Amino acid sequence: MGVRARGIGIKAALSGWNLSWAGLWRNQQGEWWLLGQGILILAVIILPGWPQSALADLNLIWRNCLMISGGSLLTGGVVLAVASFLALGDNLSPLPEPKPGIQLVQSGPYRLCRHPLYLAVLICAAGVMLMRQSPLHLALLIALAMTLRGKAKREEQGLVRHHPDYRTLFSGKPAILAWIPGLNWSIEDAS
Repeated sequence: MGVRARGIGIKAALSGWNLSWAGLWRNQQGEWWLLGQGILILAVIILPGWPQSALADLNLIWRNCLMISGGSLLTGGVVLAVASFLALGDNLSPLPEPKPGIQLVQSGPYRLCRHPLYLAVLICAAGVMLMRQSPLHLALLIALAMTLRGKAKREEQGLVRHHPDYRTLFSGKPAILAWIPGLNWSIEDAS
């Protein structure tokens, strides 16, 4: 008996992704966006804080506040990611090109913004940045935000192509985060 979420098996959710070396080589479905995202996420997780002395002058209370805030963000980001995965179900794909026959999801975290899974990744990365107290991780967070913005815009082009009503259904929702410059755009800007 496999792990199931809302009646959808993990195997079913992972099927139909069409990942291939040929696709990666040709960037047929936006594989380069996925590759960039993966490299940046690994860097956020693996790389130590740098420079170590960046926040050494902060007293222990402030450093502990940053650690607690970072841990809270990381936990909240993971919760949002799990909720987004569950809401997507069979529609889940790591590639920005939508899977054939997908349904538009408007429930769960998708009521709040158009790309809550990308928001979850950024919240987690912000949490790690605070926990590591690292200017390097701030730079990685900015690079990850720019990469996810590009990937989301590519994704929206495909969603508009496959679902002409996407514009109408999601036009009033922020893309990723409404109050951060560059992380909110109109659907027409993605076209």
